[in-house]
Amino acid sequence: MTVVGQRWNQLSERDRRLIVLGAVVDGVLKIAALIDLKRRPADDIRGRKWVWATVVTLANSVGVVPLVYFLFGRRRR
Repeated sequence: MTVVGQRWNQLSERDRRLIVLGAVVDGVLKIAALIDLKRRPADDIRGRKWVWATVVTLANSVGVVPLVYFLFGRRRR
């Protein structure tokens, strides 16, 4: 699977589906993380809410940054 440097129409059907699936997963996880950040009190967040929101929104991570937020960015009570 060599995707780098190829145009969309040069990709196989499988590669196109994987790219779309990765984008959808990333989008859903980002939305879930941002909703959680909005609803959760600042005392329950490790770090500053605006920093987490900025990183979750701007980082192109295929879901890694939102997962890091869910695993390490929230305090458990």
